[in-house]
Amino acid sequence: MKKGLLFFGLAILVYSCTGDRLVNPIDLELQRTLERLSPNKDLSGWELPASDNYALIPAGKGNPLTEAKVELGKMLFYETGIARNSVHNNGGGTYSCATCHVPSAGFMPGRAQGIADGGIGFGAKGEARIMMDNYDETELDVQGARALSLLNVAYVTNTTWSGKFGAHFVNAGTEELWHKDPTTEANFEGLDGLESQNLEGLDLHRMVIDEYVLDTLGYREMYDEAFGDLPHDERYGKTPTSFAISAYLRTLLANEAPFQEWIKGDEDAMSDEEKRGALVFFGKAGCYRCHKGPGLNSMEFHALGVFDLYESGGFNTGPEDIRNFGRGGFTLNPEDNFKFKVPGIYNMADSPFYFHGSSRHSLRSVVDYFNRGIPENPRIPDEQISPLFHPLNLTEGEIEDLISFLGGGLRDPNLNRYVPDFILSGNCFPNNDDLSRRDLGCE
Repeated sequence: MKKGLLFFGLAILVYSCTGDRLVNPIDLELQRTLERLSPNKDLSGWELPASDNYALIPAGKGNPLTEAKVELGKMLFYETGIARNSVHNNGGGTYSCATCHVPSAGFMPGRAQGIADGGIGFGAKGEARIMMDNYDETELDVQGARALSLLNVAYVTNTTWSGKFGAHFVNAGTEELWHKDPTTEANFEGLDGLESQNLEGLDLHRMVIDEYVLDTLGYREMYDEAFGDLPHDERYGKTPTSFAISAYLRTLLANEAPFQEWIKGDEDAMSDEEKRGALVFFGKAGCYRCHKGPGLNSMEFHALGVFDLYESGGFNTGPEDIRNFGRGGFTLNPEDNFKFKVPGIYNMADSPFYFHGSSRHSLRSVVDYFNRGIPENPRIPDEQISPLFHPLNLTEGEIEDLISFLGGGLRDPNLNRYVPDFILSGNCFPNNDDLSRRDLGCE
């Protein structure tokens, strides 16, 4: 009799209050784990807002989100017609912001190192881009560290691996450093990271907003709609351009990833394997200690002892590249050397290059590296290695589950919703060179 009552009681406990479906115990455990770790003590601490819910998306200082700004930024981000300051004439009009932040590659480069000006070709998702024959390596627009994903960048207060852009948050009180690196002089505008970086990026990436762009391509009307409150002589400059692109980028949210759908109540959005992987992520593996909040990122800096990009065959970089020093390359404090910002990890499966140096080429390799907890780069002093980097002692089953969560549970399958149907120039995008046009089916 007692056994029968006990079974009956357990059966009641596992039934859903909204119907006759049995509740999966994994769901209950995951929900309780996430609620315990959330600063809000509920699932909302992990939830990404809708991309058009501007009131809930973190906006940059002085740059409130509006539909007109977002639409202008969306067009400019893919517009090859603003690539007007290329080193050689044949590079002009052939690249865009999206050249190195390819939507189908998770808004990352499709190759180990993105190439903007001086590159040719695209492939399926940017992986086939190579150097133009008439460019010297030193003339390429490339970066000495792998470009970070732009997904969920609204939750990044200070951008790049070193966190050098932005006047506030972790950079408060660093004003004496901003003149030492010409690229960070944009911080004196008092903006947040994304707006500061895009202000500098227009020059860095050889892009121009001029009468040709405004009138021949037809962007003046969109600027008027987005920034009609600004005086005419301020309305079309680099600052409003940065604000528009930044506004668009803040709406790039991986809010249709299975994990996000599960948080919103769809218990079938993730497989049991992905749910078990989430429990490893938020439990034994300790990934949550660095990857926090809706964006699963943070403004912490850690040394993991991985190889640099020059060791993966990167163009125009080498051992002394300041970007190899991470946060220390900006602060000039030796204690910060080799410590890199914690990146977001949604849609990591979309491009097979990981860490700042593109030194790992599969999620399995990444998880194995963390599980072993042994630095691979002998240049990094042991005392710099993060105390959070140590052997995890995961079982093979836990590793497989964690990979499933990272590759499936955190992958938004519908990023094409953020891509415009056309750009005002009518050019092919994100690239417009002859080889890319063939790859992209533009001719």
